[in-house]
Amino acid sequence: MSRWAAPTAAVLAFASAAVTAYWLAGGTAGLDTVGGEVERLARERSSGAVAGLALTLLLKLAAGFLALALSGPRPARALVMLALVAGVGLALYGGVLVLAGALALAGVAGEPSDEYALRWHVFFWDPWFVVWGVALAVAAWRVRSRPRSGSRPAPR
Repeated sequence: MSRWAAPTAAVLAFASAAVTAYWLAGGTAGLDTVGGEVERLARERSSGAVAGLALTLLLKLAAGFLALALSGPRPARALVMLALVAGVGLALYGGVLVLAGALALAGVAGEPSDEYALRWHVFFWDPWFVVWGVALAVAAWRVRSRPRSGSRPAPR
């Protein structure tokens, strides 16, 4: 997995960015799988909603380029740490949402208001963040653990 971690994180970031770009451009297919306030705002096309989508797109593109930077010969230590923090954050974000959504689907907190979108979140959108985050964190950890060229191995 570690060899493919950075490319996997980049592909997941850019694919997620492509979906966001489609919605930013006015596309509506798949918005019902997101549901809630996000769906409403994206359909509304207010300046705030468009700005939110644009910011989300930029962050996803930045995450994709960050993953690609980890594939380089010697990424800066700050980029590696940023990728590690971002990866852990994405994985935790997705994991918490999967757990909360699964509990909601199980009826723990009453009847979900949009079960269709909730199922999409639990089984697709939120696990996407988990896998993306784990891939990014593994890639960063792999780079962080890699010995620097010119450095001596630690004595045994």
